[in-house]
Amino acid sequence: MKEINLKLQGKIKRLTNETFKFDKRVGEGWFSAVYFLKTKKIAEMYKPNNIITMQFFQKNHAVLCGTDEVIALIDTFAENPHELEVHSLKDGDKIAPFETVLTITGPYQNFGYLEGVIDGILARRTSVATNVYEVVKAAKSSGVEKPVIFMGDRDDHFTQQAGDGYAAYIGGSQAQATHAMNEWWGKRGMGTMPHALIQLFEGDVVAATRAYHEAFPEDELMALVDYRNDVITDSLKVAREFGSVLKAVRVDTSNNLIDQYFTRHPEVLGTFDPRGVNPTLLFALRAALDKEGFEHVKIVASGGFDAKRIQRYEELKAPIDMYGVGSSLLKINIGFTGDNVMLNGKPQAKTGRKFRSNPRLEKIELEG
Repeated sequence: MKEINLKLQGKIKRLTNETFKFDKRVGEGWFSAVYFLKTKKIAEMYKPNNIITMQFFQKNHAVLCGTDEVIALIDTFAENPHELEVHSLKDGDKIAPFETVLTITGPYQNFGYLEGVIDGILARRTSVATNVYEVVKAAKSSGVEKPVIFMGDRDDHFTQQAGDGYAAYIGGSQAQATHAMNEWWGKRGMGTMPHALIQLFEGDVVAATRAYHEAFPEDELMALVDYRNDVITDSLKVAREFGSVLKAVRVDTSNNLIDQYFTRHPEVLGTFDPRGVNPTLLFALRAALDKEGFEHVKIVASGGFDAKRIQRYEELKAPIDMYGVGSSLLKINIGFTGDNVMLNGKPQAKTGRKFRSNPRLEKIELEG
């Protein structure tokens, strides 16, 4: 298991570049805005002895993530990092608008060119962690804690999976879809069957489920039941076939389709939108399973869920035991700003900005 941000003998053990494996070109300025590189050169030529303090903040109530990555970045690429004074909050800390989350003090030319890279790390990681936190909070708003599976593998470039999976973990997600998403915190991905597996068995969900169970008998058996757009019929088929062995069914109906249940029961149609996964369909599925004695079979819902939608489903007490959430968790909606606010120990910042002390910051000992 890789090292992880946890308490060891009363101290915080933070992740290092052993985990992050940064691109070496960061140190060459390849990922830095050119004007930072030019300022670095000018500082070296004209103001090499100036000591500046750079502070970072954002403008939302959020769950902070990315501090370990940023500290490792500084430790790896700043010049003489052991001479810098760094203070930081921790991954998972709840933060307020304009609260200082990180300060770096030292010669500008030693670290200033990393400003934009630091902003980007904190923005993405904090956005994902906060999105997941809001979804997890919504999923337990009815008083019952329901797991959230992070299914963001198809919603962004694959190279983002490790960092996004870690941020999802910080935000409270209990499971991630790929092994890469679990890489930084030392677990493995989880998942059952995609629609592709059922397609291989010509749409026969029972045959596909049987093959899955025979191939992976140690897994808790979960059947995907919307392939033929008839989730109640197919859920009952697999429940009758596997009985107590079947642990759950997953409903992932396309938001463009209306399940065949509504064709058979047009009398239930009314003012609600019958497309996709909806509460009326889920209540009917729960009732059908319970009627035949399959109360133990849980219902997993996925497809287009976000915190707002989950909150509404929980208020309706929709019979969902676990949520699968993807694209909504990867929206980057929290931007960070790095400001130079002190020069040689005295206030010096652009109009409207100032040094904001934060007693919650922890002093960081860099090793580079």
